Amino acid sequence: MEAPICLVENKNEELMVNQQALRILSSISNPVMVVAIAGLYRTGKSYLMNRLAGKNTGFSLGSTVQSHTKGIWMWCVPHPSKPDHALVLLDTEGLGDVEKGDSKNDSWIFALAILLSSTFVYNSVSTINHQALEQMQYVTELTELIKVKSSPDALGGEDSAEFVGFFPDFVWTVRDFTLELELDGHPITSDQYLENALKLSKGKNLKVAAANLPRECIRKFFPKRKCFTFDRPTNKKSLLAHLEDVHESQLEPAFKDQADNFCSYIFSNAKPKTLRGGIVVNGNRLGKLLETYVKTISSGAIPCLENAVLALAETENPAAIQKATNHYVEQMVLKVDFPTETLQDLLNLHTDCEKEAISIFMKHSFKDDTHKFQKELVQILESKKDDFIHQNEEESTKYCQTKLEDLSQTLTEAISQGTFSVPGGYRLYRKEREKMMNNYHQVPRKGVKADEVLQRFLQSLAMTEESILQTDQALTEQEKAMEGNKKNPNNYVDSRNIRMNRRQVNEEGRIQILREQEMILDHKLKEQKKLMEEGFNEKAEEMKKEMEDLQTKIKDDKSDKSSWWSPVLDTVGTALMVMLPGAGKLIGLGVKALGHL
Repeated sequence: MEAPICLVENKNEELMVNQQALRILSSISNPVMVVAIAGLYRTGKSYLMNRLAGKNTGFSLGSTVQSHTKGIWMWCVPHPSKPDHALVLLDTEGLGDVEKGDSKNDSWIFALAILLSSTFVYNSVSTINHQALEQMQYVTELTELIKVKSSPDALGGEDSAEFVGFFPDFVWTVRDFTLELELDGHPITSDQYLENALKLSKGKNLKVAAANLPRECIRKFFPKRKCFTFDRPTNKKSLLAHLEDVHESQLEPAFKDQADNFCSYIFSNAKPKTLRGGIVVNGNRLGKLLETYVKTISSGAIPCLENAVLALAETENPAAIQKATNHYVEQMVLKVDFPTETLQDLLNLHTDCEKEAISIFMKHSFKDDTHKFQKELVQILESKKDDFIHQNEEESTKYCQTKLEDLSQTLTEAISQGTFSVPGGYRLYRKEREKMMNNYHQVPRKGVKADEVLQRFLQSLAMTEESILQTDQALTEQEKAMEGNKKNPNNYVDSRNIRMNRRQVNEEGRIQILREQEMILDHKLKEQKKLMEEGFNEKAEEMKKEMEDLQTKIKDDKSDKSSWWSPVLDTVGTALMVMLPGAGKLIGLGVKALGHL
């Protein structure tokens, strides 16, 4: 970011998140170190934040007694020594502005700064005395403004004991400090100065209890505390009003050293923002937490850290599932060389990629105590695995079919050309088929569908194979018969005469049967006439049906000439088989079969 932007607007005592700033936060995927500063208005908070950003100008300083910063302003800058982290600086509206009508607004600004930051800087002027601690009343109100748990029994003092688990580190900066750092005549550090100021007063009256309350809250809520004291930046009043324009050479050397020490401490010791359970917060998560807090405050309710984390989990964990799923798919596409030789090869790769995906999910998810989201991820990965198994099968099928088409081309052409339509052709066919299968078995990386595709291919040849076998048997028998006829030519003539005699006998039998049927028909006709004369109409009708059936049979028998064609077709078929080579023998065999039918 070139300059700061308003993150939380404070208009008409209503807090509202700036969506443009939220989009900037959402784009930060790295862990964020969030440094927020709060304090009374016109105490120089913005100047210190600009120093942390490495700039003189940025956060508006203002030069009058009016509070200049409204709401909470944000400046995201690269961390100077940790490139894999982002530094998010939050400058808050000055507390105690007399122009405000409702001090409750100050309390919420203070509470948001605590909730969002990993290092919280409280800025004051002159000394840490009783008056300065009284002005820290906002700390004492935190237990009324924030809840740790959503359960009713986790309110008030019970919550305050748990605040230390998620509260940020505390830094108190004292500006324009003019006192000597001495205690009982001995020099002390600025940290010792702070701890001495936080000592509790003895006594049990209400006045002592009220004085001790902010001290107790600071000590209880912020176990890690640090203090910095600063001299005046310059003794020239005209320069103090426009510090952003003051050159480094014009600053007091002591102030420059103190400011550098402050920045160095922040850069070295500020921790990434984390939630309970070690959940590291990035820019996107920080923005979602902020939205949840401001929405709760606007509704008049009290922000609950447990609920905020659960709400964050409901939006972040699905994103973690998607990230893990994407990784699984990318790795499977990268590692799986379709088709795999066996299903187990694919499942082994799935197992490796699934472990990586679950690891990524665990890294980016949180608060999945019931494993709801992890189970959802496993189901998705199972579905993706099935998709890869299906794709693996399709690739194997396609590859094997292509290979079989190439390898069976010689066999297919031989069948088409009638190469196997000769005596002994079935043996030749089986030999060629065996050769094709051996070549197929030698093909590497056919995949899981290799056997299935081969079996389907062989099944498609089953009818052709049966036809070749029958042709082979018929031609072999015919060849033997022809060999026999060559040795005894009269065999062929005798067999033909026998068939012709059979035809003549069959034809005479058929004529005799027709004569008998016509006699029966004539008899039934006379019987029917007699029944009608005697008045037995129903029986006459039954007789009529019998006569119609008999007439149909006689008609069919008279028109049946197939017995006459049978020996003719048989003779023609035999002649074709003798004279024609190759596929012509199949034609001759077909003609003979038609004659037998």
